[in-house]
Amino acid sequence: MVKWSYSSLSLFQQCPRKYYRLRVKKDIPQEESHAMFYGKEAHKVAENYIREGTVIPPQFNYLEPYLNILKKLQGEKLCEHEMGLTKELEPCGFKGANAWWRGIADLIVDNGANAYVVDYKTGKNARYADTKQLDLLSLATFKHFPKVTYIKAALVFVVSKDLIKKEYGRTQISEIWS
Repeated sequence: MVKWSYSSLSLFQQCPRKYYRLRVKKDIPQEESHAMFYGKEAHKVAENYIREGTVIPPQFNYLEPYLNILKKLQGEKLCEHEMGLTKELEPCGFKGANAWWRGIADLIVDNGANAYVVDYKTGKNARYADTKQLDLLSLATFKHFPKVTYIKAALVFVVSKDLIKKEYGRTQISEIWS
């Protein structure tokens, strides 16, 4: 079964041939650009700071104000939280054999009936922000956390200092999927 994610769907929409070569045939390596490397490093810094209180390296000090706000949120903080859904839209393991969709939330703050879903963006511009990623991560969060009835989600553009917010209620699940 082919598994998909927001990033693989975006890659396919960008160039079906590139998607096929990188994700299906796997006959060409994925080259890591400077921006990709930088983004991974920034995500790791955020994860370590939220999870363990690790000191932020000087080149990433600009992250601290955002991360301090997130750290103060009440609830269990789950960094780089992996989720999977079956074709029947049931929760499963990220690497499970029956996983049909997979996604990783940069941060989920689970506070019982309420949750926060956060995705950090290191791009320089939020102008073309696509909130479909938040839709998918929030839908998966509802499935993986059955007590959650309300989600505040955000794309946090840490370089351009932009915040793209969305809110979701459990009653909207069918509408969001459609």
